[in-house]
Amino acid sequence: MRGRRSLAALAAFSVLSIGLAACSSVGADSDSTATTGSGDTSDSTEQITLTVATFNEFGYEGLYQEYMDAHPNIKIEAKKAATSNEAQQNLKTALGAGSGAADIEAIEVDWLPELMQYPDQFTDLTSDAVEGRWLDWKTASATTTDGKLIGYGTDIGPEGVCYRSDLFEQAGLPTDREEVAALLEGDWDTYFSVGKQFTDATGIPWYDASVATFQGMVNQLANPLENSDGTPIPLADNTDIKDIYNTVLTQSVDNNLSAGLEQWSDDWVAAFQNDGFATMLCPGWMLGVIEGNAAGVTGWDIADVFPGGGGNWGGSFLTVPAQGKNIDAAVELAQWLTAPEQQIKAFEAKGTFPSQVEALSSETLLSQTNEFFNNAPTGQILANRADAVELQPYKGPNYFAIYNILADALNRVDVSGTDDASSSWDKALSDFDALGIG
Repeated sequence: MRGRRSLAALAAFSVLSIGLAACSSVGADSDSTATTGSGDTSDSTEQITLTVATFNEFGYEGLYQEYMDAHPNIKIEAKKAATSNEAQQNLKTALGAGSGAADIEAIEVDWLPELMQYPDQFTDLTSDAVEGRWLDWKTASATTTDGKLIGYGTDIGPEGVCYRSDLFEQAGLPTDREEVAALLEGDWDTYFSVGKQFTDATGIPWYDASVATFQGMVNQLANPLENSDGTPIPLADNTDIKDIYNTVLTQSVDNNLSAGLEQWSDDWVAAFQNDGFATMLCPGWMLGVIEGNAAGVTGWDIADVFPGGGGNWGGSFLTVPAQGKNIDAAVELAQWLTAPEQQIKAFEAKGTFPSQVEALSSETLLSQTNEFFNNAPTGQILANRADAVELQPYKGPNYFAIYNILADALNRVDVSGTDDASSSWDKALSDFDALGIG
């Protein structure tokens, strides 16, 4: 997850869901499945403008120009939301209204299950041309029970630990990335213990935000918030989540390991420039975010290690809404953007680690280094981190709504300080009940 949304927004979605369901019944009568790229625009002279809506950093800016150079009749207009949540709300509004969606819409893995309930809103992207392109679990997460492919996979988010080597040196800790990996090897207790040693020595927070740490721990559970049949686990009975919640807040607030920042906020962005924290849980796509926010700051590096073994945070898909006017051209562009060759270029640009099978064994990927991160061999490190991921947590249609209730609960304690852990948990239970889902 790359953001959060308010309870007000959740309430709005409940209303919107009704609208989406109504639109689905209408869309079911329309033909939105002719999407094998049969309407090849490569040799067409018809002038077409395609809009592509993404969020954060996908690394596509150079690719857009490359595609337009090869297709003079195509003009690409990029629409980049600041956060995943903003992109989600934009898309929901457009789907509910029946117009206004981009020709290609990027969707993050955590909110894809909500929209998978309305498959007729999206073009079926099934095609022999892309058969076997992605990791099986990546394709499965965007495929409906009747075999409709809703999205083309872009990246996945195998996580390492990004760290400030200069701040580690202040604390008397190792700075070499292999020594840091050895220092942090182990479980979450090891990560927190080293963090307390660091913070006690420097007075600088160990990590940026409690929600980010919570996210890393939750993604190591097989069924964090819902059972495998899609039914929500009652929050009051979810002892695994309650234990993680208490652990994170104890370390964040009582032991002062958190910088008390809300991810993606202005204060969070500014903290990259003022030694605000020393480490971040770090999927590949975060590398571009750090490099952008910490421009001019030296000392960032990445260690080939993750607390508890392995973890995947995020990853996205490109979809083609059925309401578009140039579906064939949009599908052709989406296929091209998510081909292995292009995803490797996106990784080189912004660190978005490929989900394509062919790309994962590419020497171009594995030999990739990142100058900003002290010339770290980021291709090999993230490939190693991908190998360390042992499970993909089940995320059903209610995952995003429940998760954001928990993010709000954590932020009330760690960021705004309006509640302690106990009172904020009680509010989370009330918010869960208000969802009316179980």
